[in-house]
Amino acid sequence: MMLCFTLLALLCCGFTSAGVIQARSSSYSGEYGGGGGKRFSHSGNQLDGPITAIRIRVSRYYIIGIQVRYGKEWSEYRGGSAGDLEEIFLHPGESIVQATGKYKKYLRKLVFVTDKGRFFPFGKDTGTSFNAAPLYPGTVLRYISGSSGSVIDAIGFHWDNYPTSCPSCGK
Repeated sequence: MMLCFTLLALLCCGFTSAGVIQARSSSYSGEYGGGGGKRFSHSGNQLDGPITAIRIRVSRYYIIGIQVRYGKEWSEYRGGSAGDLEEIFLHPGESIVQATGKYKKYLRKLVFVTDKGRFFPFGKDTGTSFNAAPLYPGTVLRYISGSSGSVIDAIGFHWDNYPTSCPSCGK
């Protein structure tokens, strides 16, 4: 038994001194909304760079669709075709640090808040509230996931460090 504790202590000390242990930075908030629709994830899109713009299609009652620009590349559009299309652009170096909203069976309201103090509201102010923010300080929204059909059924938010390189940003 003593040998096991000694080996465990040596392994822990060896890994710590070798710098193998890294601070955590990624976290997830969600999923907010109902259970319908087809699943989607922008996990691969985050490799194109930070979030630089968002398109939201809204109707009188719901968030109909969403499309996110990562670096200079737009993700695939998710959702339906009804409603009005709205578009926001982030300033260079600006990041989303909070997302709030409301849902019932579908996503009804979505508000993005940036680290520069700007906020962008979309949709109708009715339903169950949610507040999504990163678990670790200094991290930002890296990508979204969720489900959609003719509307956005549900959404989740994935947080991590701001990317250190961006191949499609032209920097």
